[in-house]
Amino acid sequence: MRKLRADERALWRKVVESVRPLHDLPAPAEEGPPPPAPVRKAGPTRAAPAPARKAAPGTTLDASWDRRLSRGLVQPDATLDLHGHNLATAYALLDDRLERAIASGARLLLLITGKPRSGPGEKRGAIRAAVGDWLAASRHAADIAAVRGAHPRHGGAGALYIVLRRKRAP
Repeated sequence: MRKLRADERALWRKVVESVRPLHDLPAPAEEGPPPPAPVRKAGPTRAAPAPARKAAPGTTLDASWDRRLSRGLVQPDATLDLHGHNLATAYALLDDRLERAIASGARLLLLITGKPRSGPGEKRGAIRAAVGDWLAASRHAADIAAVRGAHPRHGGAGALYIVLRRKRAP
């Protein structure tokens, strides 16, 4: 890892000083004696009902959408190819293209990141590894219904479908 230059250190110091927490965290509660262990009655036991689960991020599609995507029956409204970009330019381009796709009412964006190299010990590309985090932290995250792997006719392992939420009329 290389050392930062003086101008980079100064810039990093400015960034660190400008960071503020999103939410104030409550003060930690004072530690007291541990609560008493629950008393178990002898006798038959029943399994507790499973707690209701919230849908995991990216699972908001109905079965027909997933089926059509997995079979390659959906034609993307827009395509973004990130070949030849570094992390910074790829993120800026993705953010811009998402904004334009949302504004135009597109439902499906095909994001081409490139196929992972084949071979023992090869890792996937840096852009492909970062895309999930970028989308989750994006200012457009609320407009993304799901992210799915692309069908082979649209790039397979080297591409992703980004399904955008439908705009509801007020």
